[in-house]
Amino acid sequence: MRGHVRRHGSGWAVVIDLGRDVPCQQCETCRRRYWLDRKRLARCERCAGTLVSTTGRRQQWHKGYATRRDAERARIELLGRVDRGAYVAPSKQTLADYLRDEWLPAKKATLKPTTLASYEMQIDAYVAASEIGAVALSAIDGPCLSCFYAELLEHGRRNGEGGLSPKTVRNIHGMLHKSLADAVKWGRVLRNAADAAEQPRKATPEMRVWASEDMRAFLEHVRGDRLLAAWHVLTTTGMRRGELLGLRWSDIDLGRECLSIRQTRTVVKSSPETGSPKTSKGTRTIALDPATVAALRSHRRRQSEERLAWGAAWKDTGLVFVREDGEAIHPERFSSWFQQHVRRAGLPLIRLHDLRHSYATAVIRAGVPLKVVSQRIGHASPAITMAIYQHVLPGDDEVAARVGAKAILGP
Repeated sequence: MRGHVRRHGSGWAVVIDLGRDVPCQQCETCRRRYWLDRKRLARCERCAGTLVSTTGRRQQWHKGYATRRDAERARIELLGRVDRGAYVAPSKQTLADYLRDEWLPAKKATLKPTTLASYEMQIDAYVAASEIGAVALSAIDGPCLSCFYAELLEHGRRNGEGGLSPKTVRNIHGMLHKSLADAVKWGRVLRNAADAAEQPRKATPEMRVWASEDMRAFLEHVRGDRLLAAWHVLTTTGMRRGELLGLRWSDIDLGRECLSIRQTRTVVKSSPETGSPKTSKGTRTIALDPATVAALRSHRRRQSEERLAWGAAWKDTGLVFVREDGEAIHPERFSSWFQQHVRRAGLPLIRLHDLRHSYATAVIRAGVPLKVVSQRIGHASPAITMAIYQHVLPGDDEVAARVGAKAILGP
């Protein structure tokens, strides 16, 4: 018999026979069995006895049917899933346990350190810390996730003061969608519940950028700074902070007036780490203007003098922008220096990353083709550049209206 119905309390249950020689672990003391498709343990959860490999007849109970007729219908449906290979046995594994104990360890080798750290933070701070983390993985559905997102938007901050931004909640949704897609692929659940969840609308934050005059004023203010070349490169190339701090002298060809971006220095759990660029398009070679080349030549001479002054204590990292003793600069410290310069110069307060936006805005307004801008700043496609900087693109619609009317109506 592959399945049958039977009384269970005041209702009915369906018992499905999944096989007689199913690999499992069995406790030598209490004889309790643990099926290997759920989890592999070192000791018995009931009596802490020793587990040995064996096989056994496996039956799966499905409870909670009010009438025998309902249970019979469910039995036919469940056996059909078994025949189609779509059956997923209900499990007590919670969402938080699945994410921390199974999904993250399996994905660790394929994720960048920054992405892994971000996922760990989202799971520990938001999923495991809320009621949804204790819900069984098989019980997660669209409405459950939608309520979770709504709660984060209203009361999600870890300090208890207000909710998270829509962008942060969308990032959490992205992590859950990927993890539940893997749960479907691994046979843990039948469908991805995140597909049916209502995620927050994508909000477009107001972009704060400097005008060209502000960028010139900033470079004039830092003219005496030992890292003038770093500020010059950021202002005239739109490089990311990690790309700049990961730049090596071997990546720069001053004779050909260009540099290649091959590695980055990012922060993972407060510690700097060297890695590859953010995307495949992030690995690129870009041209430099004569003024930036001159600033880099001057910086190389200064660095050579510092190296001689420090002697054997100099730390040879091969990086272009380092401290006086050759030690690599912490990325967060570099951002702090930028904020100090901005305040002293009396310029509008922006983030260091906004200097990248300021560069892109300036060159687009100057008429540089969008595809060229996208390649220089390392976007995956011009469509991303257009979506981010649509507010500064020329009035294509107005131009089309005038050109079209001229073609139809004449001069």
